[in-house]
Amino acid sequence: MTGRELQDQGIRPLVLVIMGVSGCGKTTLAEGLHNLLGWPYQEGDMLHPRVNVEKMAAGIPLTDADRLPWLQACHKWLLGRVASGQGGILTCSALKRSYRDLLRADGAADIVFVYLEIPEDVLAERLQRRRGHYMPPSLLPSQLATLEPPTADEHPLVVHLEETPADLIAETIGLLRQRFPERTPERG
Repeated sequence: MTGRELQDQGIRPLVLVIMGVSGCGKTTLAEGLHNLLGWPYQEGDMLHPRVNVEKMAAGIPLTDADRLPWLQACHKWLLGRVASGQGGILTCSALKRSYRDLLRADGAADIVFVYLEIPEDVLAERLQRRRGHYMPPSLLPSQLATLEPPTADEHPLVVHLEETPADLIAETIGLLRQRFPERTPERG
């Protein structure tokens, strides 16, 4: 498939932040959208300073001060994607409104937050099965306590648990296509 065929999903280029607590499926959704849309993708966890990763691996919840350099790195990546006009996908928990406000500041106001809303029991089960990630299941309660789900005035795309990753990706593509259709040139 060519790049144009990949992007021909009836969706105009957007800059997306796939958000939610650890284990909700951010990476699965982001990779699926990247494969279908061809937009650049950045795993937000890779932008964490080493000290943050070490804290989380030790089961120590991050503070707002800990998260600030990470959020600034995420914001910088988002600004680059906005400037390109070619879309982009970032995974980032974006747990608090203040974090989301920082991410959409200074020219990134049009980014779209895709919030993965998953029941707590499903999250706990997923985290117990997950291997090779520094975030231990013991930090889920602190993430849930920190979470401020996006409100209507933030215009999030809310995606609920689906049976399979393919269903999750298909639902998200459908919601994006409905809300952000590809612009067609005006004929004069």
